[in-house]
Amino acid sequence: MAAAQITSLSFSVQPIMFHSASPVAGNGGRRGRPNAFFCPWAPVICHGRRGATSRALSDNCDFQNLLSVQHQEGLTGVQALFLRHPKSSSGMMTIVDHLKHLCIDQYFQDEISNVVDSCMDLTHSDNLLDVTLSMRLMREAGYHVSADEVLQKFADGNGDFSLAHSQDIRGLLSLHDVSHLNMGEASLYKAKEYSGKHLRSTLKYLEPKLARYVRQSLDHPYHVSLMQYKARHHLSYLQSLPTRNTAIEKLAVAEFQINKFQHQREMQEVNRWWMDLGLAKEIPAARDQVVKWYMWPMTILEGYSFSKYRIATTKIISMVYIVDDIFDLVATQEELSLFNEAIIMWNLEAADSLPSYMISCYKALYNITNDIADMSMKEHGLNSINHLKKAWATLFDGFMIEAKWLSGNQVPTREDYLRNGIITSGAPLLFMHLLFMLGHDLTEENNDHMSRIISCPAKIMRLWDDMGSAKDEAQEGLDGSYKELYLKESPHSDAEGHMLEMIAGEWECLNRECFSRTRSSLSPTFIRASLNFARMVSVMYGYDHEHRLPVLEDYTRMLLF
Repeated sequence: MAAAQITSLSFSVQPIMFHSASPVAGNGGRRGRPNAFFCPWAPVICHGRRGATSRALSDNCDFQNLLSVQHQEGLTGVQALFLRHPKSSSGMMTIVDHLKHLCIDQYFQDEISNVVDSCMDLTHSDNLLDVTLSMRLMREAGYHVSADEVLQKFADGNGDFSLAHSQDIRGLLSLHDVSHLNMGEASLYKAKEYSGKHLRSTLKYLEPKLARYVRQSLDHPYHVSLMQYKARHHLSYLQSLPTRNTAIEKLAVAEFQINKFQHQREMQEVNRWWMDLGLAKEIPAARDQVVKWYMWPMTILEGYSFSKYRIATTKIISMVYIVDDIFDLVATQEELSLFNEAIIMWNLEAADSLPSYMISCYKALYNITNDIADMSMKEHGLNSINHLKKAWATLFDGFMIEAKWLSGNQVPTREDYLRNGIITSGAPLLFMHLLFMLGHDLTEENNDHMSRIISCPAKIMRLWDDMGSAKDEAQEGLDGSYKELYLKESPHSDAEGHMLEMIAGEWECLNRECFSRTRSSLSPTFIRASLNFARMVSVMYGYDHEHRLPVLEDYTRMLLF
């Protein structure tokens, strides 16, 4: 890899075919799914290619040293920017905004906190950009800021946004950004509609590079989209401006390449573990999609220090997928009952009663979970195994309920289906493991808050899955979906419109849970993991008219290959 490659973000890659998409825990009983994922064109070990290595993982010391130098130069240069500007200036807010959009803000938390602490004065400005940007930064930091009060100055006599701001492109972009941090405020509903309408109407008049950036902002709104994915587009936009900040650009590009190296190393380790496990051969009907499984923790947990947690989380996710496929595609009702009983017993002797194809899966699930429990005890002094065992038992109960619905030709109500579907999404189990890996414990104080911060992204995922999975999985809806059940009860209604409204409501609830300084006893890392999970959902189910997943394909190429 030549050193010149780090000077810009260019991505010349082969197309990648995605054959299937599923939630973290599968799709609650879909049948007829292809088993293959894809074999990447170059870097990471592929199925059946144990000896292949990545060009990015070669011992190119000169290149890696250059990356380290450029990263440090970028850090030093950005630090100088904070000393050069008054912390309460709109220019300083813009710098903070760029750092957040480029996912390099974690290096400057103290400096950013000082800037955000001074933002309140700018919410009284008459400048749309200053007001909306300061409001967004404050809300992200946990400040209570009333959108209805702050934005009323931009309204006309009817309470709608004034047309006087309809040509302010930067202000409209910022207004559109903050509108997605809605917690149920009327002004932000109007802000989203107003900004979207006028940004779309100006597209054909804008300079091409700006028009491309505006279109990308509309298609992938800030806050509800993957920050790592949007970072590339934001950097391309900054590089197109006549006035550029080389320190920010240098740090962003070096950070991007360092993260890619880290992800490739982790993917190599995960792939080696998966091949050694041999479940793909023992259970041919089950999915063999290790790259996709890794995409979830790669997105959820950001930063070098969480490397082993990303690897451990990928293993948990892989087990949930395999268990889901055993329930859906392989086992008889009697075998499922034995499997469920073995999970409740939680010891290796319980595997003796299982069919041979289940034994390796049970042992792998048992060992991985106990390894994570040992990790939480060693690192945080937390005895988590009983909670983790219960989480698996709850997931199995959810799968058993779906299996009984299917075998008995029962049609649940949509409410019962969704309640159980949140469990079988696998999100609650995943977050329970993550909770203890990050050093949290379950307490009466945080239980309700934690339940909501997990159930919101889980429900978002279940609803998105049930809107789009049939397009890709060729399934016949044998065990139902929320959309199918809604149409049975309301045959002439707009099911997808109703589900999108429900998803928007869950985002509002998640925003309330995530952006309150006083309410949460959970770490910023756990809260961000919940947000990132919800953001990943639309990428996993963002089908186009050709039943492809273009954003997921692009995202995977960009961050991993």
